[in-house]
Amino acid sequence: MTYYDDIYECAVDNYYLISTKDASRLGIPTVELAKLAHRGKLKHVSHGLYRLARYVPHEYDPYAISVASVGEDAYLFGESVIAMLRLAPTNPAHMYVATPHRHRKKTLSDGLTVIERPRANDMTVYEGIPSQRVGEAIVSCIGKMMDERLNLAADNARAEGYLVAREYERVKEAIANHEAAQ
Repeated sequence: MTYYDDIYECAVDNYYLISTKDASRLGIPTVELAKLAHRGKLKHVSHGLYRLARYVPHEYDPYAISVASVGEDAYLFGESVIAMLRLAPTNPAHMYVATPHRHRKKTLSDGLTVIERPRANDMTVYEGIPSQRVGEAIVSCIGKMMDERLNLAADNARAEGYLVAREYERVKEAIANHEAAQ
């Protein structure tokens, strides 16, 4: 097998993305990624992140790229979780990604906000993308999104099975407390 075959096997399950750290774990020298990009087999996406030149576009690509661009242990946060799961209308121009690591300003796409946050227990994976759990994402948006939209997100999350009854009640109570404080 060639380096490209190994890269393909790893990337095909990750929205066709491969990081230099992924390559190192596979025993592939990182310089090989640059060589493959030069040959047109890979495209450079951001610092330490490449994508297969031939891939099938997916509606979740922007979310996967945003999380992968921030690095290891990064995950979709707050409003972006609500947006990806289409639970309520949000501003698609903004993407929020959290990381427990100190994040240096490297070249990131416009509209991407990185939130430094200690490693939390509110993480899961939706559609193959590390994300904050829906209930916590909705609660973290209190005061940042309209309460009406947060209520809609909670109702839709409950209807689609992202929230169990007890968690749904906790989220609705947090939103109601914010509304009452206004």
